Amino acid sequence: MKAETIVMSAVIPAEPDVIYKAWLSGKQHSDMTGSAATVVARVGGKHTAWDGYISGKNLELEPGKRIVQSWRSTDFAADAPDSRLEVALTAAKGGTKITLTHSDLPAGSSAEYKKGWIDYYFTPMKEYFAK
Repeated sequence: MKAETIVMSAVIPAEPDVIYKAWLSGKQHSDMTGSAATVVARVGGKHTAWDGYISGKNLELEPGKRIVQSWRSTDFAADAPDSRLEVALTAAKGGTKITLTHSDLPAGSSAEYKKGWIDYYFTPMKEYFAK
């Protein structure tokens, strides 16, 4: 079966640079999602989120604009390749438009991961940055 890609966006009430720094900080990432995360904030640095459910490496970093990471969850088959997550940040009315392009997801999993991005990222991020 063919790998899948999802693209989704939300407006988060914070400046692009603030979201960029939070995404790449273990403490702030943990605070904004409500679950443990670790990040080495450099290209090639490893990251984890949701108590180790998610792991990968930073592939490309454009401060305040874009983060590209390899990404996998513990749901991936052991022999499955990592997926690719691109986080694009653009100033927008009310904060930042964050656009996630999550590609190379295992076939049949895109609906589950789309719901996960809303429930475990977009919703808690809106609440965290609204404070």
